[in-house]
Amino acid sequence: MKKIAIASIMLVFVPLLSLANEYAVISNKNIKELSESEIKAIFLKKLTFIDNFAAVPVNLEAGDSLRVKFEEKLLDMSFERLKSYWTKEHYLGHRPPVNMKSEESVKAFVKKVDGAIGYINANSVDDSVKVLYKWSD
Repeated sequence: MKKIAIASIMLVFVPLLSLANEYAVISNKNIKELSESEIKAIFLKKLTFIDNFAAVPVNLEAGDSLRVKFEEKLLDMSFERLKSYWTKEHYLGHRPPVNMKSEESVKAFVKKVDGAIGYINANSVDDSVKVLYKWSD
């Protein structure tokens, strides 16, 4: 009976594990491999060049669920903390990352602009972009 109960529980919960969403930080093929800390520095505009290219971080719009996940996971910052950070940076003459309306526009921009780096759902990745980092919920 105990084995049947364990098997039943596994049949319910194991498939749920495969439902975890996977996401990817992407760049075009000209960008070198980057560490998680370098990606964070690029999105906070503390690292402004990657090799010979100006770093161009690309965000989804504020409030987008993937953006929230990215900010919490890679930047380790809440929306309010980032808002405060960019308010201070504004007075130092620094602008926040470029915003795009969709993952498709992020991917298209990253493909065409050397130094651009963005994030999308991993299932949208193809050979036209390079995956720098992956994470899941």
